Amino acid sequence: MSDEIQKRGPQMLEANPNAEKEINDFSYDVHENETSTAESLSHVQKLKLRFPWYRIAVHVLVGCFFTAWWLSIIIQKKHRHQWLIPTVFWGMIMVRLISWHTRILKRALGVAQIGWNFACDIVYNKLFPKRVHRLLVGGGITLAVILLGTFVTKESEFSKRRDRVVSFFGLVVAIAGLFATSRNRLKINWNAVIGGVLMQYIISLFVLRTKCGYDVFNFISTLARELLGFAKDGVAFLTNSEVSQLGMFFFTVLPGVAFFVAFVHIFYYYGVVQWFVSKFAKFFFWSLRISGAESITASASPFLGIGESAILIKDFLPYLTIAELHQVMTSGFATISGAVLVGYIGLGLSAQVLVSSCVMSIPASIAVSKLRCPETEVSTTKGAVQFTEELDESKKPKNVLQAFSDGANLGLVTASTMLIQCLCIIALVALFNGILTWFGKFWNIPALTLELIFKYIFYPATFFLGVPRDEILMISNLIANKFIQNEYVAYTMLISHAPYNEMSQRGTLIATYALCGFANLGSMGITLGVLNTLSKGKRSGDIAKNITSALFSGFIATMMSAAVSGMVINDSSF
Repeated sequence: MSDEIQKRGPQMLEANPNAEKEINDFSYDVHENETSTAESLSHVQKLKLRFPWYRIAVHVLVGCFFTAWWLSIIIQKKHRHQWLIPTVFWGMIMVRLISWHTRILKRALGVAQIGWNFACDIVYNKLFPKRVHRLLVGGGITLAVILLGTFVTKESEFSKRRDRVVSFFGLVVAIAGLFATSRNRLKINWNAVIGGVLMQYIISLFVLRTKCGYDVFNFISTLARELLGFAKDGVAFLTNSEVSQLGMFFFTVLPGVAFFVAFVHIFYYYGVVQWFVSKFAKFFFWSLRISGAESITASASPFLGIGESAILIKDFLPYLTIAELHQVMTSGFATISGAVLVGYIGLGLSAQVLVSSCVMSIPASIAVSKLRCPETEVSTTKGAVQFTEELDESKKPKNVLQAFSDGANLGLVTASTMLIQCLCIIALVALFNGILTWFGKFWNIPALTLELIFKYIFYPATFFLGVPRDEILMISNLIANKFIQNEYVAYTMLISHAPYNEMSQRGTLIATYALCGFANLGSMGITLGVLNTLSKGKRSGDIAKNITSALFSGFIATMMSAAVSGMVINDSSF
């Protein structure tokens, strides 16, 4: 800057006689700013400026360390049979390190996208020039995959073919019902619907039928349980070891949630979460032909929750189409967030089932929303995947310790919110049940409650999940409690209350899938408040008008995951 002033100084003096004083003042301000900027830099930042190759050296060391660790596992005979998870873990780390410095990953994804587009847009379109024929072929392939995957495998005591038939028709009834109640049947994006259903089924096959899928999700569940164990150490420090082992909501679930949120903020600080979500979003963006805003929120909802995922597109919220807004809310209702998931694992639920359900709900929510509320407008995010979450420089954490501290504060808020919501919602439902019971006495129905009413309303839907006949009413009651109160109440009943904790393995597994979602009346109020705040009230009318439809769409997406699990599950390993 000072060199530029020296070069242009004489010219400025000729044009303006008073320019000398202005130049001196400006030079002094620039010097002061440069000095203050240099003084404000931390030692690590100064080191990075002095040695530009600092990051490369660190990444090389990290890559060498994990490569040596991976090779030691492959070489040793006693650990060689456990090669799968370490190889996947090592591969993910190496891909991320390489992608920081090269464009290889981006080019590879570009080649894959070109190949996909060639197969779909050129070969597929040329073979079947009419759209009706293309949809029939795509639907036929999807139907063939589902029928073969469901009925080819042998029967077992845990999975009879007659039960799979019921689950299959449950999936068909759900799709037919959504089509019948669609707002515009002529505008349905059948590519997204067919692709979403096929993806949901393939994910379930990978998780529930293959050893590779079981090992991967079992590894994730083991990590989640160990993470909860670390949270118990913190509880033991604050109280004692006996209290930390109590199976109480306050001492088991809430500490795990708070610690998980704080831990995830470390990955936020290094950009790992954003990178991971962006790759998921791009995959759904070009494979299902949905808009950028829809792909981002659908991909982020199982990991972040509806509030945090909506923050990623907050600048676009005022300009989303009705269909996009419906999709954003449906994705949030169809699954649970990562923090809550860890808490539910602490109750003793199968982590493999919970994690796989969250992943399966991504394409399911897209398919359901596109059936119920097709796109009829032009999207502002069509053809682009773009995040809008940008923090002010003053709000960005200066280092990883501050990021962890900020996450701990947010974890406290999240855990407190869960506590208060559970308390208030359960109390409110008890109030309504008391009123209904009072009225029911005069009708000779002393046990009249909201749960009793919705238990029979959801009975047909529960039947089509393919659960054992003698457990339909019990599972329907669990689903009713989840819808009226929240999934935590229903999961607590499933794990610790008789006769639910004595149900068959098939019934327990399908019920775990069916309850794994935020589609309840309490979440509807939370979603309404969060989206109204993020959109600054500009879309309050559209949100209120569509939130009920999105709630039931998310509920159906979760039930579809349960039906698919009933079609695919073939043993009791879960």
